[in-house]
Amino acid sequence: MKKVIIFSAPSGSGKTTLVKHCLEEFPQLAFSISCTTRDPRGMEQHGLDYHFISPEEFRKKINEEAFVEYEEVYTEKYYGTLKSEVERIWESGKVVIFDVDVKGGISLKKYFGDQALSIFIMPPSVAALELRLIARGTDDLETIKTRISKATEEISFKNEFDKIVVNDQLEDAKTEIENLLINFLKS
Repeated sequence: MKKVIIFSAPSGSGKTTLVKHCLEEFPQLAFSISCTTRDPRGMEQHGLDYHFISPEEFRKKINEEAFVEYEEVYTEKYYGTLKSEVERIWESGKVVIFDVDVKGGISLKKYFGDQALSIFIMPPSVAALELRLIARGTDDLETIKTRISKATEEISFKNEFDKIVVNDQLEDAKTEIENLLINFLKS
């Protein structure tokens, strides 16, 4: 069976760190590179972290039904998963791993059903999340305030995922996720 693993979380929960860990530990996984219309952050690179495209190009792909799922997360800030990206990974004989926002994760789980393991990465608290976002140093305070407000809403959807992993101690979260993946991949 062609399988997918979906990671979702509020921004700053450590989701990307945990996805990178999974890619290092499980060679049978391949990262699905999402499309977005936002600008690159920090050291992000086009074609490696995201496919950075214009809102016009994104809307054109929506009309072409090129996405498995997509979302306008903020005004003119789209994120989406290309069907061609999933097929490319499956054709290489690998399992797809997604790093997506919460609504995207729910959409992907509905789309893939039993082919998917969906994991919600939970921050230890909203206050801890805010401190992480500030420490990250990639957003101004107004953006952080918006992200915290969104995070509170996103946490309310955690029970729509197959598993919830609280990322309080990173090493514990890594171990818990490794065990979840081992069980899912052998089934």
